Amino acid sequence: MKKILIILCVILIGLVVLGIVKDQIIKSAITVMTSKMVGAPVKMDGFRLGLLRQSVDITGFRIYNPEGFSEAALIDIGKIRVALNAGALLKGKLHLRNAEFALKEMTLETNKEGKLNVDVLKVAKQPAKEKVKDKEPAKPAKQMPFQIDELKLSIGKLVMKDYSIPGVPAIKVNEINIDRTYKNITSAQQLVALILSEPMKAAGIQGAVIYGAAMMTGVGIVPVAIASAFIGKDSVQQVFDASFDKVYDVSLAVLQEMGQVSSESRADGAISATVSKALVRLEVKTKEDKTELTISARKYMLPEPSIAGGVLYKIEEQLK
Repeated sequence: MKKILIILCVILIGLVVLGIVKDQIIKSAITVMTSKMVGAPVKMDGFRLGLLRQSVDITGFRIYNPEGFSEAALIDIGKIRVALNAGALLKGKLHLRNAEFALKEMTLETNKEGKLNVDVLKVAKQPAKEKVKDKEPAKPAKQMPFQIDELKLSIGKLVMKDYSIPGVPAIKVNEINIDRTYKNITSAQQLVALILSEPMKAAGIQGAVIYGAAMMTGVGIVPVAIASAFIGKDSVQQVFDASFDKVYDVSLAVLQEMGQVSSESRADGAISATVSKALVRLEVKTKEDKTELTISARKYMLPEPSIAGGVLYKIEEQLK
């Protein structure tokens, strides 16, 4: 009886170790292949393959900036969950019945040369026509057939940083907060192009090279002219665990760095400033044991929530 228990324990430990090793191997393979496809570093925090449930769970999936930009993440996907078709996988096809991507944050960065990080990615570049050579050209590597029946994409925040202008980089933040569903994704390139382009379309950004790549891969979704959630809304709000004085001091320093402060009153918790030609008003209030911060921005009497969001983004960075 004792020997049987020992054998069962050894088998159980072996299965656990095998599961961990299996996940680590697949995790490394996915990061390497994705990095090669997009032309930028890729990392993920966690990977779990459930063979019995035929599912994959990924946490903390990030695509970082390509060479020539900061080392920050371009895409931060908090959670990915997919349902596999194991039968199709045995036949050499990667078939996902459904997939859910929770895109937490995307950061568009313009470098000093005026180039946009997403447009420099390998996946954004259309393949160049090869010159005719005397010898027979090498055959391209055969890719595994790929299909997602249904993709659910939730898009959180879009951050824009512009380093092309002298001095402090201009920062704008758009709170997208939308959920979209897509059918019949037929290539990994199409999936990546869709994830990169959809947040930009939702924020009304036009003229990016990635749109051309998205069309080439078959993502035929019409760009949205402007996100309806932003219309008429000119303010953003956040609650911090920090003290009133800490939040006020950091807010004042950020506004002095990003623009020109026109007035400030610690007693009233109010600061007014001009940032990117927009009138920014900031209000700090004590709420129970926390501090509430409200920032509004208007340019030519029109709401500018992205500028208000950019100021809040900088303040959040300083208060971390």
